[in-house]
Amino acid sequence: MTNLKTTPLHSLYSEYGAKTIDFGGWDLPVQFSSIKEEHEAVRTKAGLFDVSHMGEVLIKGPNSIKYLQKLVTNDVSRLVDGQALYTAMCYEDGGTVDDLLVYRKAEDDFFLVINASNIEKDVSWMLQHQIDNVEVTNVSDSLALLALQGPKAEEILKKLVKVDVASIPFFNFLDKVEISGFRAMVSRTGYTGEDGFELYCRSQDAKALWTELLKVGKEEGLIPCGLGARDTLRFEAKLPLYGQELSKDISPLEAGIGFAVKLNKDSDFIGRLALINQKTEGLTRKLIGIEMIEKGIPRTGYEVFAGEKQIGFVTTGTQSPTLKKNVGLALVETVYSKLGTEVEVQVRKKRLRAKVVATPFYKRSKA
Repeated sequence: MTNLKTTPLHSLYSEYGAKTIDFGGWDLPVQFSSIKEEHEAVRTKAGLFDVSHMGEVLIKGPNSIKYLQKLVTNDVSRLVDGQALYTAMCYEDGGTVDDLLVYRKAEDDFFLVINASNIEKDVSWMLQHQIDNVEVTNVSDSLALLALQGPKAEEILKKLVKVDVASIPFFNFLDKVEISGFRAMVSRTGYTGEDGFELYCRSQDAKALWTELLKVGKEEGLIPCGLGARDTLRFEAKLPLYGQELSKDISPLEAGIGFAVKLNKDSDFIGRLALINQKTEGLTRKLIGIEMIEKGIPRTGYEVFAGEKQIGFVTTGTQSPTLKKNVGLALVETVYSKLGTEVEVQVRKKRLRAKVVATPFYKRSKA
């Protein structure tokens, strides 16, 4: 067996009954109790995820904004200190290098969060396009990341901090927050479709922080959660996963994250021309939601047909724990993307009927 990478919390997994899997070269928990139980906890109470496998990169120097404006699709110049931004990096042809978060700590100090399976590729891409007066530093190995997600997340975090975390708006953060004697960057972000926080701390502090959070969150129903629930939660909220909804062959526009692409920002960026052409000529493919009419689950990679013609493929699909329906996201030819359109999914040897439905499948009530 190849040597799998592990996070700083790895030695704690067995105490909490984790079942681990090889996830892109990492030994990570797919579940602690059950995917359904963990999914339900995050939707109704709170769940704690170890996402320390994610990558972190520091961008520093007087030309940081100029550099990032060239590198990413969203408009970094609009950020103020303490704000975060969701964006993508593209190849010249409009395909996606990665989707990522950009945090602005100061005008010459940014913090990027990238996907675990893309760390080497992304850092090499960033270095390839580096300009003068910009430092690019991969700090992934020195940091851990815990995601506290769910409607009770704020209530739980309040018990361990002196600052007013309730006042942190969505996609904003506070740096150097003391949590139970440890320092962390507290970001009001997540990948579940729920309210919550992502806590960036030093690798050596992660175990103590994890244990403390689960202890103080027990009465609110906080439980440890694995990658299985993380995937069903993000899928219901239509949050893309790199390698499935986004890839070098799928552009941010095709994947439905056009809100993170600012074609008219003041700076040119890599892939801009290709994306302008896609928009001008009209997208030939589009990410849609499908719901099975016949009994079957539309799994990743299954082909989608209209009559005898293959029109696309399923990017992610499962039985939605919240809706109790068999649903999927699929990248199909745009002419078949209208709500209510009937299509067929090749499930093993059978073609089963499905219909195009509205997405996201789940949206939390803001009440």
